[in-house]
Amino acid sequence: MDDKFNLIDVLWRLVFAMALVLLTFNPTGHSYYHMLADGFPSVRPAEVIAGLALVMAWLFFVRSTLAAIGTLGLGLMLAFFASVVWWVVSKGWLDVTDRRAMAWVVLIVVGLVLGVGMSWSHVRRRLSGQAAVDRVDA
Repeated sequence: MDDKFNLIDVLWRLVFAMALVLLTFNPTGHSYYHMLADGFPSVRPAEVIAGLALVMAWLFFVRSTLAAIGTLGLGLMLAFFASVVWWVVSKGWLDVTDRRAMAWVVLIVVGLVLGVGMSWSHVRRRLSGQAAVDRVDA
């Protein structure tokens, strides 16, 4: 087993998490949400396949993140990012009335939370020497 885990590995997880979030929805009008909305109520087979792939990816990322950081960790991470956004707004760098900008902020925060959650077990193992494992009872 290769125990090497570095910044590039974290960045790849962040990229994949961000891609998942932005492929699902983004304010540009080019996302799975928009693809479905444009043709609704008819749905094509390719849209169903893409939707199922997205659902499976979301389940994988969310379950992996929750397994790594838990509900408390998720709450703390969301509180941290919310406080960063609050600070940015208080500095006047972000206008909360700009719905498009706020949508981007929320999407980026969700992507960061999922990306960090996907990397957290590896980071914790590197820092503490303790591996996170699933408990299996016989």
